[in-house]
Amino acid sequence: MRRAVIAASAALLVVPAGVSADPAPAAAVAEEAPPPLSATATVARNGDSWSIDYRLLRRARAWLFPRSGLVRQSLEPWRPGSWRVETPGVRIERRGNFDVLVAAGGGAVPSQVRIVFTPAVVDLQSDYDPALRFTDGSVALYTDQFTIIPYTGAQAIDRLPRDGNVAGLDATLTRVTYRDADGVILSAGERRSSVLRDGGVDDGTYLLFGQLRPIVTDAMAQIVDPQLPDWIRATLNREVPNIFARYAAVLGPPPGPKPTVMVSWGGPTPRQTSMGGSVLPGLITLVYEGDGVLTENATSRGYGLWFIAHESAHFWLGNLVHYEFSRDAWITEGGADLLAFRTVAAVDPGYDWRGAIDHSIADCVALSANRGIASAEERNEQRAYYACGAVFALVAEAASRRPFIHFVKTLVDDNRADATVSRADWLSALDRVSNDPTLSRDIAALLDQGSADPKAAIASLFTRAGVSFTLGPDGVPRMTPAAAEPAQR
Repeated sequence: MRRAVIAASAALLVVPAGVSADPAPAAAVAEEAPPPLSATATVARNGDSWSIDYRLLRRARAWLFPRSGLVRQSLEPWRPGSWRVETPGVRIERRGNFDVLVAAGGGAVPSQVRIVFTPAVVDLQSDYDPALRFTDGSVALYTDQFTIIPYTGAQAIDRLPRDGNVAGLDATLTRVTYRDADGVILSAGERRSSVLRDGGVDDGTYLLFGQLRPIVTDAMAQIVDPQLPDWIRATLNREVPNIFARYAAVLGPPPGPKPTVMVSWGGPTPRQTSMGGSVLPGLITLVYEGDGVLTENATSRGYGLWFIAHESAHFWLGNLVHYEFSRDAWITEGGADLLAFRTVAAVDPGYDWRGAIDHSIADCVALSANRGIASAEERNEQRAYYACGAVFALVAEAASRRPFIHFVKTLVDDNRADATVSRADWLSALDRVSNDPTLSRDIAALLDQGSADPKAAIASLFTRAGVSFTLGPDGVPRMTPAAAEPAQR
């Protein structure tokens, strides 16, 4: 699973606030024709039996599975323990970076191949888990695991690069139909008798097979494992719809299909406290595990809500509008951080939003000393986009004298036409709400050059914008205990 939280023994280890699994938004491009169809498949469940029936529309001696991640702990491929080919003379074997469907004797793979499988609930390295299992027997399958591509190149398969960017491995489409003989499938917040998806074109997602009923509101749908500890289940059922409702009340309905949140339970593993999350277009998944989360505590409660609030903010600030260049990720990541800090504080009075912002300020100070924030990706310091982006968002909030979500609404409304918020767009919006062009000037300097004294630079921004703060013993600006949290309106 692409995790935003890392499992740990007897302790909760979290990636610094703001780090998420989000892919960078793609720049707007002209619509292109879809790649050619090379295979169709039917993925079906009948009771406890699962099957895949492929119809291969091209002649090829090898068919590659692009999603061939390894199990994190063993570094072994996961399909051999989960999939079994029933078609005589056909097998799945590992060649280099890929699982490959081949025929005995090296000939062409038959045009029809049947595979039976058990959903693989395993933690993959740098990829999404093939399946999520819920304690009532429901299962969510990751759709991209079924995409298959014919290979006709001359280069040995075991020498192909992981990205598959080689001659003879063309972009093609696998059209997959999903069916459940026992009921309907949850897809994009709606329950359907069957689901059709084009692997290689549609973004990968999880489809839920089973009887779990979602909580559905105008803004979202949520699936919560029935065996989750009572406090987690109650918190999520109460507050996640509230988080989405607060965003939608100001920003309007989220774009595209109804966003879905899936939360599963890995069991009370001894001496472990774990929350693992992943994010896909229109979908947030979260897995709790360990005896360390059986009893409610403010840290676990706040982090789980923050993770969902940050990622759900991206349905608007990231999907409805996105940044222009990857160096501008501070706009969406820092913005989503402050939206989440404020929104979780509004629904959970025990949430330490001051501590969360202080962490962002301290990280921004460290990551902007004598180096520009915009170029952070070149130094593998992407955390700067989250931390400093949250600092800049705090400046915009204070300067506008309104909760930050209203500044985000301005960005969304002003840039719907091209769905892009550029650096210039953001700084111009700050100029309009602040009537103080020195704020945008100094933020631009931090973006381009950093500062020889970032503590003083941030303190100066806060003072002019009207952020209430004190200086810590180390000279780093901090939120004052008496700082009033802007009301969510």
